[in-house]
Amino acid sequence: MSLKVGELGFLKELASRFQIPAPDFVVEPVAQSVVKEKLEKWRSGIIKPDILAGKRGKAGVIRTVTDYREAVRLLKQVAATEISGQQPRTAYMVQSVPADWEVFSAITYNSRLLGPSLTVSLEGGVDIEAVDESKKMTIPVGVFRGLNAYEASEVLSKLGLEGRPNATLARCLVSQWDMFISTGMLSCEINPWRVTADGQAFACDFKATFDQNNRKFRDLGIRWPEYPTNETPFEEEMKAWAASSYRGQAHVSDLGGKKILPILFGGGASTIIIETLTQLGGDPIFLSDFGGNPPYDRMKQTAAICFKHHLATASLLLILGGKANNTRIDVTFAAIGDALQEWVDEHGPISIPVVVGRGGPGLVQGFAHLKETLDNLSMPYVFFGPDTPITMVAAYAAELSRAGEQHDEKGDAA
Repeated sequence: MSLKVGELGFLKELASRFQIPAPDFVVEPVAQSVVKEKLEKWRSGIIKPDILAGKRGKAGVIRTVTDYREAVRLLKQVAATEISGQQPRTAYMVQSVPADWEVFSAITYNSRLLGPSLTVSLEGGVDIEAVDESKKMTIPVGVFRGLNAYEASEVLSKLGLEGRPNATLARCLVSQWDMFISTGMLSCEINPWRVTADGQAFACDFKATFDQNNRKFRDLGIRWPEYPTNETPFEEEMKAWAASSYRGQAHVSDLGGKKILPILFGGGASTIIIETLTQLGGDPIFLSDFGGNPPYDRMKQTAAICFKHHLATASLLLILGGKANNTRIDVTFAAIGDALQEWVDEHGPISIPVVVGRGGPGLVQGFAHLKETLDNLSMPYVFFGPDTPITMVAAYAAELSRAGEQHDEKGDAA
């Protein structure tokens, strides 16, 4: 599982810890006298919402202020403004700092370079995706050797930044790397660094993604705030369950569908299955990815959460994935079958059809266990082996779901 952190989290928890220069700031709620004192010292400030959604500037909620009365009013207003369907956790005001250059820097794991990389551009402060590749530089960074100031300085020189600003920012980029590699980050972006001709630099916006399963992240000892979300109770419960262990994936995304309950395995396969179901009118309830060779208890609880929230209203149960390399089919199918049996024991019989398709280690034993459970529950079923493409199985499930719906409509009409 990953955790996203924005600028305010960086300012409060990370900047000083890793000696990264950043603007002064205050957070709503804040006394009027404090806002007045800060603006007299800064001359101007910038009010922002504490939210993980992008495009805050385009949404019109980032405001520059010089009057403390206006600042107090805007802090409250921005904190209550919904952005891209999300509600800010709060609002904050940062010091407005001058700059002769705005610089973008990002550190991430690069699949092309097979390791971490540093990307730098002097075209900071804008959508970096729109900047021409000739104005960016990306270099690999060795995990064990790390980034040194000479390498960072050389990158900045090639981009056209020289003198004291080069020396200052090079050291800041080394601190950014130290933060990245010491905390279990998956990616880290500062856009922009505001740099002055006399050699001052400030990290003026920030976003990062952490690997919550990384020991370095857990050792930070930071209690990160929770942000208001539009997650359903199902998504919230599964997210908490997924974060409780690294053994096996338990990822879902509610699609708002009403028909097919999909227990799916394999990220790419899951996406293809959902696209097929959607195109053919299968109306899947959620997107799921439950691979990663989960042990029995892990898979059983994952299935139990799915059944708890959606089985009673589903028209078809789909258990589907490609041919696994490592995931034990006998273990996962036994867990799903036992979770289904326990749901029926608690809530009573259910007669929806079950469509199953899978391949991999322990397939015969897994099919046998699931078949026994479905026979005991008198639930109709059909099994497909690894020789049948997952798209064909998904198409069959969508057609079967639609046929069942039409049958129910005729029954109601009679």
